[in-house]
Amino acid sequence: MGKTDSARTGTPRVHGIAARAGGWSARHRWAAVGIWVLFVVLAMGLGTAAGRVDVKDSEAMSGEVSRAVQITESAGLKNSVDETVLIQAEDASVKATAPEVRAAVDSVIEAVEATGEVTGVTSPYDSKSISDDGRTALVQFEISGDRETATERIEPVLSAVERVQGEHDGLVIEEIGDASMNKTFDDAFGEDFKRAELSAVPVALGILLIAFGALVAALLPVALAMTAIVATMGLMALVSHVQPMSDTADSVMLLVGLAVGVDYCLFYLRREREERAAGRDARTALMIAAATSGRAVIVSGVTVCVAMAGMLFTGIAEFEAMGLASLMVVAVAMVGSVTVLPALLSLLGERVDKGRLPFIDRIKRSRGRDTGNGRGESRVWRAVLGSVLRRPWTSLVLAAGALAAIALPALGMNTQNLTLDQEFGDSLPIVQTYDRLNEAFPGGADPARVVVKAEDISAAPVREALAEFRRQAVASGASKGPVDMVTHDAENIAIISVPLVGGSDQEKAEKSLDLLRDHVRPDTLLKAEGVEAPITGQVAGSKDFNDQIVGSVVPVFAFVIIFAFVLMLLCFRSLTIAVTSILLNLLSVGAAYGILTAVFQHGWGASLVGAEGVGAIISWLPLFLFVILFGLSMDYHVFVVSRIREARMQGRTTRDAIAHGVVSTAGVVTSAAVIMVAVFAIFGTLSMQSMKQMGVGLAAAVLIDATIIRGVLLPAVMALLDERNWYMPKWLRWLPDLTHDESAPADAAPPAAPSVRGDDEPERVTV
Repeated sequence: MGKTDSARTGTPRVHGIAARAGGWSARHRWAAVGIWVLFVVLAMGLGTAAGRVDVKDSEAMSGEVSRAVQITESAGLKNSVDETVLIQAEDASVKATAPEVRAAVDSVIEAVEATGEVTGVTSPYDSKSISDDGRTALVQFEISGDRETATERIEPVLSAVERVQGEHDGLVIEEIGDASMNKTFDDAFGEDFKRAELSAVPVALGILLIAFGALVAALLPVALAMTAIVATMGLMALVSHVQPMSDTADSVMLLVGLAVGVDYCLFYLRREREERAAGRDARTALMIAAATSGRAVIVSGVTVCVAMAGMLFTGIAEFEAMGLASLMVVAVAMVGSVTVLPALLSLLGERVDKGRLPFIDRIKRSRGRDTGNGRGESRVWRAVLGSVLRRPWTSLVLAAGALAAIALPALGMNTQNLTLDQEFGDSLPIVQTYDRLNEAFPGGADPARVVVKAEDISAAPVREALAEFRRQAVASGASKGPVDMVTHDAENIAIISVPLVGGSDQEKAEKSLDLLRDHVRPDTLLKAEGVEAPITGQVAGSKDFNDQIVGSVVPVFAFVIIFAFVLMLLCFRSLTIAVTSILLNLLSVGAAYGILTAVFQHGWGASLVGAEGVGAIISWLPLFLFVILFGLSMDYHVFVVSRIREARMQGRTTRDAIAHGVVSTAGVVTSAAVIMVAVFAIFGTLSMQSMKQMGVGLAAAVLIDATIIRGVLLPAVMALLDERNWYMPKWLRWLPDLTHDESAPADAAPPAAPSVRGDDEPERVTV
């Protein structure tokens, strides 16, 4: 019987989603490109027309803080946006009652009222807002209008206070409050992310130019990533009407979208170039890339989407928005990689190598990179791998021991929401204002607010409970006072402001909060029938957020690990590979946690990244890092193991397959990792400590994953397991077989390659 066409040409049999999508796109290339462009334009256009809904305070998370907002909103009360202007003489002997201080107070009141943005301005001489030492006076007021837009409208008020400061030498006149602190944070956050975003694309493009040595080939991955990001922005606006979005979700989406968009295109394009360099015609090379790297992209993309979906289990709207946005951009980039990319490669043909940079080949050769063998193999990694495969036990013990030692500090990780001085150090003037206010009025910068709702707020039992709460708040030691109260009789609501003992010391302030919630409130307010009294405020919000994050760890970790395990099991049809995939990724995440703890908590090498004196890890980062890293690590794992399995199915021994798979993918994995590390490292240079921690954690984990994990531990473990790598027990063989997407050139494949013999009868894997 004669050979089929595919056997004669070396073209792989077209089966599986990735291969069929690539084949269709190559045959209908203009249609594929047109559909993609139309999709991007429609997504962005519809998203712009629909507008975007952002997360509101009342939807941020469950718990007392959200309940307090809901009570005031349902009653038609606008949650106040409180602002304070601190006035203090530089000379400690000058008291707040001095004529020059009184004149400054009058100027501040006149200036802020003239802006038309404030209401309820009170003089310190009327409200008795003068510190115990008599030095500091506070002018207090609220920002009028909608709370959600207060941050955008605070600028004229800040400018007015700044002008008054310029007119009064010898006095410190500074504003601080909800809106001004949020504006400071948003400005710093926005500037940091803008700088990172503007730097990320040129950095990625520069590395791709070195990796491919040609301008057109380097531009393709960036173009795919950017179009995926643009389309996702439109989709986010549409989805926001069901799941509100946020600026943070935008930034995380861009970060993840750039990483996976470039990675997927890089995997696909490098395989196509490799096959062409090996002598295959353009169509055959493209079909092989579709059937192999295309499949790896789909498996990786689905795994990353599952990991990102883990954020939906936190119950925190900000995380849910980040998870959904990341999931969408990964899905869009994955679809683009297996549809429009084959069409573009088919259209470009040999022109994909246009704009060649001859000096790149010379640099690669001088650094041990083999550019002429057509296999994309790395001399450096070939040498490393040779040593690993000769001594797998030694390599395993040394590499695993080193990573375990790096991860060890994580056992003592201290997570908390960073205070202003921890987040920004001395880089922002408002940090000094915050410290001065806390010194003069302990707890006054971040008071707890008790929102009391009753059937009749003026009923005698309720009035007595309110008075008793105010008395016990001070008597219990939770507050030093003054405990102020505003009553809204028509709405049957009272709002009590309680300065917490501990002030800017988060741990002490949280103990004071617990005292109010667990003892003072039950003994007073909750004894009155029909009274509800959630306690909110900055300290309460920080504590509740941290508690909810900690409570989310188990369900999120369980969801991501279990689903990733199942996907690996189905896609590689091996229990061994599924288990080792999870263990290696967990080791990578643990090492990242250890580095974070060592640098930012213990201060080892902190001066190198400008992180002295932080002393803690921001509470949301461990969960965020786990989800992001687990997803991104699977990119490399799936790509490398797919190549190993492909070689095994072609009839190579397991050890030869490991050598071929790791060495032939080393170049593309290294290039992808360098891009990610460079982009993430940009965040390590930003001013906000939370961004530094995120950047250092991500960069360190990706670097470890692409080198020690994929270059040493993975081949060492697989070499030791040998044929047991392909073990699939009988009782699991009923599971769907998703391995059929993988294909190889028919002229290179032997009739069959047996799977492994374990304790059960081996399963046969045919090509």
